[in-house]
Amino acid sequence: MDRTIVYPGAIPLDTDLLSINKNTMIGLGFLAQAVLGTNTVVDGLACQPTTPASMSVTIGGGSITQLAFIDSQAYGSIPADTSAAIIKMGINPWPTTLTLTAPSSVGQSIAYLVQAAFQEQDDNPVVLPYYNASNPAQSFSGPSNSGAAQNTLRAQTLVVQLKAGIPANSGSQITPTADAGWIGLYQIVVAYGQTEIDGGNGQISVVPTAPFLTWKLPALRPGFGSGVQSFTSSGNFTVPPGVTQVEVEVWGGGSGSYASAPGQASGGGAGGGYAKKLVTGLTPGQIVPVTVGAGGSGGTTGGTAPTAGGTSSFGPFVSAKGGSLNSQATVSAPQNGATPPGYGVGGDVNLTGSAGQAGLLNQGGMGGGAPMGGSQNSGTIGNPGTFPGGGAAGAGTGANSNTAYPGASGGGGLVVVRY
Repeated sequence: MDRTIVYPGAIPLDTDLLSINKNTMIGLGFLAQAVLGTNTVVDGLACQPTTPASMSVTIGGGSITQLAFIDSQAYGSIPADTSAAIIKMGINPWPTTLTLTAPSSVGQSIAYLVQAAFQEQDDNPVVLPYYNASNPAQSFSGPSNSGAAQNTLRAQTLVVQLKAGIPANSGSQITPTADAGWIGLYQIVVAYGQTEIDGGNGQISVVPTAPFLTWKLPALRPGFGSGVQSFTSSGNFTVPPGVTQVEVEVWGGGSGSYASAPGQASGGGAGGGYAKKLVTGLTPGQIVPVTVGAGGSGGTTGGTAPTAGGTSSFGPFVSAKGGSLNSQATVSAPQNGATPPGYGVGGDVNLTGSAGQAGLLNQGGMGGGAPMGGSQNSGTIGNPGTFPGGGAAGAGTGANSNTAYPGASGGGGLVVVRY
């Protein structure tokens, strides 16, 4: 950080003091950039109903950091400096009260947007004393004794305001977008006839893209793991506030095993594949569909063939195929193990599962395992595949080689998301 030099006996200039302020601001700006990056970040600014409840809400004190020119206008005697942008912080330590109005038509609601912006402006005008060379004992009042007031503070503040949407039938109201230069923070929905804001039933909600500082330094630790969500059935992953990248692991489902046939034990099912990927470029609030492949069903002694394991996926980003069935195995000749196991697709790491083993004499073949998942031992009756993604063990023929026993289902898939 630059530092101004002054010397004993030298006449101090106004630029000496101004340069100290400017250099300090630039140094702090680059420190903030090293910690927070260059994207806009807000902190604090909690939105709460008033107490007692009314048609107003209170936005708590907080801050906003964002890129701005060093000085878009002259700073005292120092000319404007638009040669570069730095991170600046606007602060508002005091609560702000915002008042909302309910729509006037029955059955309608209106969505308000609470938006915030960084603001820099000169303020605090004061009539300053000036040196009077002709009479040093009597100072001038303002420059050239004009009595004019001059701003004495370049304030960097945060301002918040409401932006009203268009009233519409309740449930179809649309939240307005933030104005240029402003950041949307909260949505507040108000219905016809409403007389107070209570904050319940989703009445006040955070805008998914609001850049709130999600974690403070003591809560952070290297790598992923601040949040984990596991899926054992299909669903959706909603990207949390402040999150733009996630680490994903996917396992495909294992295939089922055939029932044994008279005189022939059945082979084991194949294990599902595995993939691991760092997914970047996500947006807070974005919904990513998650598919979890089911384990394949087991074959029956009534002649029903087993099914293959299902594919697991995280949106279009990464997937893991389920274990397949052996094309050389049939209901009447089930002894061959499932040789085409599942495999990972699109991951930074893609692994292939293991094949099921062939049936032998009166013992069914062992089921294949998914990578990082176990296989299943064989038995007289087929044993289900080990979770996640293990292939089912085949069925034996027992002591009486003419007896057929049912197969079993494969282990289901799994998707784990860390952020």
